[in-house]
Amino acid sequence: MNQITRIEAPTEAGIQDFGDLLRNGEPGRTVEEERLHRKQRLAATFRLFARAGFDQGLAGHVTARDPEFPDEFWVNPLGRHFSQIRVSDLIRVNHHGEVVFGGQPVNRAAFAIHAALHRARPDVVAAAHTHSTYGKAWASLNRLLDPISQDSCAFYEDHALFDDFTGVVLDTSEGDRIAEAIGERKAVILLNHGILTVGHSVESTAWYYLSMDNAARAQLLAEAAGTPRIIPHEVARLTHSQVGSQKGGLLSFQPLYASITALEPDLLD
Repeated sequence: MNQITRIEAPTEAGIQDFGDLLRNGEPGRTVEEERLHRKQRLAATFRLFARAGFDQGLAGHVTARDPEFPDEFWVNPLGRHFSQIRVSDLIRVNHHGEVVFGGQPVNRAAFAIHAALHRARPDVVAAAHTHSTYGKAWASLNRLLDPISQDSCAFYEDHALFDDFTGVVLDTSEGDRIAEAIGERKAVILLNHGILTVGHSVESTAWYYLSMDNAARAQLLAEAAGTPRIIPHEVARLTHSQVGSQKGGLLSFQPLYASITALEPDLLD
């Protein structure tokens, strides 16, 4: 008869030791510590996105709300390649589009989209958008992702479709429409453009961007081979509750952060 090995749940102390997994909203963190935490994860996100091939010229931006000045956000400067971004390169922008910290210019599209998102969603700490290959391929189909796998269920009934492509987003009014489309969800598919995710932490936002692009890739491959079997509604809902939470995204990001900071420690400069 086979022996069943029971695995004990980690203690609170153990979880804290593993990359400070429960840091989101942790009491006692100073504003300065929280700001640095967000900036370090933001810089790490750009390095991870570069390795994933999400960079394309000047396109792509990820933002993190400042913990002291909630109407301002940190973002990558215009023209700096994702693979070179360090903490010290990040700039802070207010909701008028003015750079209030850092000497580099801001991507106008980043301001137009992200200012509206941060204004409309006080719960949102971060937002991510790039021109990733599978995200923009899927975005050309004018469809939501289907629940065809456990991973894709993270987005079941939790992403929206913005079907009003009018060229490069340079007008804040279009950013307002994108914010309206996403509503309370964590992601939106921008027709003929790409995908965008938001979250309660930089970590969850980055993780779900990576996961959503992967889900788009999986569905494109599955539909090229045949007709995927859709997970039933109730099962998809249950699976979403298991794999689609903000804390789940935060936790899933930790191994990636540990890996990229070990491989490219200069990102913390």
